[in-house]
Amino acid sequence: MRIGVFLVVAGFPGREPGEVLRDTVEAVVAAEEAGFDDAWIAEHHFMSYGVCPSAVTLAGVALGRTVRIRVGTAVSVLSTQHPVALAEQAAILDQVSGGRFVLGVGRGGPWVDLEVFGTGLARFERGFPESLDLLCAALNGETVSADGEFFRFREVPMVPAARLRPVVACTSPRTVELAAERGLPMLLGMHIGDADKADMIRAYGREDPGHVAAVVGHVGDSTAQAVRELRETMPRWLGPGLAGYVPVDGRARSDRDISGYVDFLCDTHPVGSPDHCVEKINRTAEVTGLRHLILMVEGAGDHARTLENIRRLGAEVLPRIRGRAL
Repeated sequence: MRIGVFLVVAGFPGREPGEVLRDTVEAVVAAEEAGFDDAWIAEHHFMSYGVCPSAVTLAGVALGRTVRIRVGTAVSVLSTQHPVALAEQAAILDQVSGGRFVLGVGRGGPWVDLEVFGTGLARFERGFPESLDLLCAALNGETVSADGEFFRFREVPMVPAARLRPVVACTSPRTVELAAERGLPMLLGMHIGDADKADMIRAYGREDPGHVAAVVGHVGDSTAQAVRELRETMPRWLGPGLAGYVPVDGRARSDRDISGYVDFLCDTHPVGSPDHCVEKINRTAEVTGLRHLILMVEGAGDHARTLENIRRLGAEVLPRIRGRAL
């Protein structure tokens, strides 16, 4: 069982983005010291939900501060970037880190990012397969060329070359199908529970190539105390944070019941005493067959508490998970 941390780089009220970015690197260092296998960094643009606009850049900083832990992006948004440029950045991190970098990519959403970066709604709506295939070609060949709807260029050498397999964020049946067709591992979100994760893995329909799932991970002296803490802190972040998803084309944006969502996260994921967290993680493994979870550890919105959470999870939960035959 592999267990990592998932860092949204969350912009809680009262915290400056630069401070949050620096604290995120410290959290990766703490995760390495606590014995986690990997750390995954999210990417968001123009919002407080997550204040890291380049997960690859921050992953590079974190790799430079660590020696063992793998560092990934969860995810780099492919709809707003050129796939070959992203492959070049990934290849640099792969080479200089000795293979400790993991590239996670996703389609993203129909947000204003598409307007700002000039990639447009059409590429979001129908260009993800082409972008993903071009990315995979650039990550696994000495040369790359393109002759498609959105990308067309002569053959060029990949310098430096890499041999990387991206992980694909999957939130819809079509994305699951794309990942399965290419034999790529899925990254499943914390917004769904075990049953939905299990359904997506069944729909994948192939041998597991190393799927990853995000869950909230928050340990306290008691389950009641840990849940109470997140119910108090997370709405202050999620309310203004989720409002930052601004559609590019005027389409209606669905509003989420924030309190209900926090209750769902606390009920579904390992939020509670060490015993409760162990039980929840084991239950997720049994229901889904997953063997790689990444724990979102920032829910308290306080840097010192995040570091304490990472250390307690490492000391009081991880050894019991790894010591159990699954």
